[in-house]
Amino acid sequence: MRVLVIYAHPVETSFNAAMHEMVVETLTKAGHEVDDCDLYAEGFDAILSREERQNYHDTEINRRPVADYVDRLLTADALVLVHPVWNFGLPAILKGFMDRVLLPGVSFHISDGKLTPGLLHLRKLACIVTYGSQRWRAMVLGDPPRKIATRMMRAVMKPGTPVWYLAQYDMNNVTDAQLGEHMERTRQKLLKF
Repeated sequence: MRVLVIYAHPVETSFNAAMHEMVVETLTKAGHEVDDCDLYAEGFDAILSREERQNYHDTEINRRPVADYVDRLLTADALVLVHPVWNFGLPAILKGFMDRVLLPGVSFHISDGKLTPGLLHLRKLACIVTYGSQRWRAMVLGDPPRKIATRMMRAVMKPGTPVWYLAQYDMNNVTDAQLGEHMERTRQKLLKF
């Protein structure tokens, strides 16, 4: 399978960076073709411009500013997101990616006022995330990143597409051993991706 990995963390020495490296290595060893999209390293511009917003619904031209990223998404068979959760949301660069790349005519279609999924070619989605907070706090606040993965993203894919949400909570209090265990569980899961 051709897997697009989208990574969003600015610090190369972070646990997220280690997870990203493990994800790419594991998927490659499992025989997948990996397109590794490190948003920070690639200098992705997360800002949706005034012109882009005005052209948002014009499917003839809306993808021009991000055509390379759209092409990468449309040629993928599966998608893996690797990112932290900050302030119970996505990192701004990843949110900007979604705003600029998940466009009408790409991730969804509008016809007669009805929305239909556009990413029907994606066969799997995995989200590998970290939270500074404990899970119960995220749940009390509705856990928006989980809902983005399991509801919003699922809504633009073929019904029944498997979505894996692999989260390490309480990063501020876990031990190195616990992080190692989480990484190994995630590795084992990805070997079956």
